[in-house]
Amino acid sequence: MNMFTYFGATNARTAGVACALLAALVTVPASASDIDVGKSKAQSCAMCHGANGISQMPGAPNLAGQSAIYVVEQLKHFRNGSRSNEIMNVIAKPLSDTDIRELAAWYESLKIVVQAP
Repeated sequence: MNMFTYFGATNARTAGVACALLAALVTVPASASDIDVGKSKAQSCAMCHGANGISQMPGAPNLAGQSAIYVVEQLKHFRNGSRSNEIMNVIAKPLSDTDIRELAAWYESLKIVVQAP
């Protein structure tokens, strides 16, 4: 099975649309500036998600090393209300697309820390 069949593409037009959608998912690496700005913006996130993206609070996820694509997507869902969390909906609502991109760059740049049980 090739990727076009996987996505249900049965003709060249559908295959072209599938390629365009896949290309849209590819991101440009974050700049050092985005990461630095994201770090300063993430200070308000640290209370729940930890200063370096490793949460000490039960129920708050670790964000260190999380894919920027995932963080962007989830923050946008919280912002528009399609993902519901009483705290995150309020926090994400005023974030601009730029804010979200910079926060995502910061969290993606952090190293994942694994602790032995």
